[in-house]
Amino acid sequence: MSDRKRAASERLLREIEHHREIAERAEIVWNWDSPSGARRADRRARLFAACGGLAPGERALELGCGTGVFLSRVAGCGASIAGIDLSRDLLSKARTAVRERNDATLVCGNAERLPFPDLTFDVVYGSSVLHHLDLTVAAAETFRVLRPGGRAVFTEPNILNPQVAFMFHVGATKRYFGVSPDEKAFSRFRALITLQDAGFRRVVVTPFDFLHPATPRRWLDVVDRVGRWLERFPLVNELAGSLLIVAYR
Repeated sequence: MSDRKRAASERLLREIEHHREIAERAEIVWNWDSPSGARRADRRARLFAACGGLAPGERALELGCGTGVFLSRVAGCGASIAGIDLSRDLLSKARTAVRERNDATLVCGNAERLPFPDLTFDVVYGSSVLHHLDLTVAAAETFRVLRPGGRAVFTEPNILNPQVAFMFHVGATKRYFGVSPDEKAFSRFRALITLQDAGFRRVVVTPFDFLHPATPRRWLDVVDRVGRWLERFPLVNELAGSLLIVAYR
């Protein structure tokens, strides 16, 4: 085995172990369980559906479906959706989340070596998954499984956001924030170039989301409105907490 393949294999094993350790509290670690977190998750699900064009007759793939936070939110769109995750521990939670959905299936597998034929899906989407992967490989695999005219939609942490930069660059705090050893958030500029290099004919990367997961319930509406206002301003919006990535094959 080459040094590169060995390093990739070891990285995947670390990811599996990390998610095994947090499986029982994953949604708390990822900040989806708070009132603010639920609102942020709802917004992302709407973006996946709208930007991806999820609709009856479409075939979609969610990369890194985790515990099913987004599968459970978008499954009612009418599309046939497959969710893939490397962690069997997280998938056991996802099965509970989508138990009643006949239009959602779950697969344990590696997003860097997708177990699907070329040109399988109309849409590939995912939340906070690409920064766990080799971005170049993941972009190429996403392109491979998409049909001509297909859409890729991802939301990712924005490394230009001060808190995100702190979380990912200060090793001593990684465990506190639930960051795995190999996660590497990136800028919108890197995302743009990498997806273009993978072959996507059009890529749009937009910073968004100033709504902090710890925002108290009583302040949600005000902070959300102010945050969406800030998203409209160039330079200021570069500091938003997340990136919305939309790419067209």
